[in-house]
Amino acid sequence: MAVIVLTSASGSPGVTSTALGLTLSWPRPAVLVEADPTGGSGTLAGFFHGNVAHTGGLMDLALAHREDALSESLPTAMMPIPESTALLLPGVRSHQQARSLAILWSPLAEALVALERNGQDVIVDAGRLGLEGAPGPLLNKADLVLLTSRSTLPALSGARSWAQTLREDFDRVGSLPRLGIVLVGAGQPYSARDVRNVLGLPVMATLPWDPDAAAVFSVGARRPRKFDRGALVRALRSAAAALQAVVDRNRADLATATSVGRPA
Repeated sequence: MAVIVLTSASGSPGVTSTALGLTLSWPRPAVLVEADPTGGSGTLAGFFHGNVAHTGGLMDLALAHREDALSESLPTAMMPIPESTALLLPGVRSHQQARSLAILWSPLAEALVALERNGQDVIVDAGRLGLEGAPGPLLNKADLVLLTSRSTLPALSGARSWAQTLREDFDRVGSLPRLGIVLVGAGQPYSARDVRNVLGLPVMATLPWDPDAAAVFSVGARRPRKFDRGALVRALRSAAAALQAVVDRNRADLATATSVGRPA
């Protein structure tokens, strides 16, 4: 089981579409958390076509936390994503509300980690790095933090300094194995190896640049013919398996290190 956070440095690399696509492609029940502090639910407005009221979500949890009822309120703040076993935890309606979440992020991180007991994994759309109200504690508690980027020169230029900052922060606490890249559009023009060399981080998953298929997740577009067998969905499934393997390996390495360091 895992908590996986997706974020970006700049531009529109497809964090929201990737997070939703991974959630729907995940092999076990998963929860998609909209933690982007810019506000406005991209999933409700896009995938749900704006036909579902923006109720519950993080603001309700902020109020519940003040009453010491966060864990009990978490299940009721989520809504089902149709035709799947996945759930959505909607974010804030506006960027102004994001300021109210500063005291929520740490206890919410603990509550999301605890969902493992229910057999649920968590995918977090954290939006862009460096914004006011950013969910830093979610990154600190995650099993994986994935910087999502395209392979273009402008995208890599924007991601380079943030990749360095993240490397330094994670290395300081001995957590570099938890940090990696999701690359969208490998080979357009730069390869995964090129991106790894430029950003100094491993590419843990790659997704094709497929705007028509991605529009199903981003704006609820009609599914193209053979969508479920198409390149994007197949890549999402492969990405889910690859990311879970990284989480399992990291946990095994941590358990081994802890065992070796324990006094006899």
